[in-house]
Amino acid sequence: MKKIAFLVIVVLTISCSKDTLAPNETPPRNLRYLALGDSYTIGQSVCTTCRFPEQLKDSIKKRLNSNDLISLNVIAQTGWTTTNLKSAIANQNPSTNYDLVTLLIGVNNQYQNKPFSLYEQEFPELVAIAIEKAQGKKENVIVVSIPDYAYTPFGNGNTTISTQIDTYNAFAQNYCTTNNVTFINITDITRLGLAQPNLVATDGLHPSELAYSKFVERILPQAKNKLGL
Repeated sequence: MKKIAFLVIVVLTISCSKDTLAPNETPPRNLRYLALGDSYTIGQSVCTTCRFPEQLKDSIKKRLNSNDLISLNVIAQTGWTTTNLKSAIANQNPSTNYDLVTLLIGVNNQYQNKPFSLYEQEFPELVAIAIEKAQGKKENVIVVSIPDYAYTPFGNGNTTISTQIDTYNAFAQNYCTTNNVTFINITDITRLGLAQPNLVATDGLHPSELAYSKFVERILPQAKNKLGL
């Protein structure tokens, strides 16, 4: 009987040790990141790993423990307006358990000469959708300002573009500030595009991999805080 009892204790001890973390060991994390936007999010004219959501994901991954994971879901397409993005999110219906959501949208509203009132209506709706997808937590959301394509060979320094982009960004920033949603300005980076051509992709219109890396330098500190890193 003593031998049997001893064996039972040993088996139970081994079994429990497999399911119990060591005192200093933290459970693995499985972070989920959703990037919403247009060509600036999908990374038009740069490689898939060059776009800013991928660079941000990789930067976050470097700061995780070896057993942690981070996945990225991108809902974005070149040419999308706020209306297009709303429809795409509704069609794809992503889950509501994301740890981080970024939103960068509006340049095609400006480029396609949509009424500014459309942006005033749909941008807040998209922020609300982003919050919903971020577990209902506004602190998990980052809104990124619209780049200024006037400072590219395509835009050719057109000041009207810059003025209109400023109007869009001012509305977005004011809305985010009023509603305690994080807003990151990267527009000034893109306004170096004519003076520093390496910030523009080979198509002469979109940001380059280097420009996106500079976006990430601005976004990463906020992302780290939101993810507790």
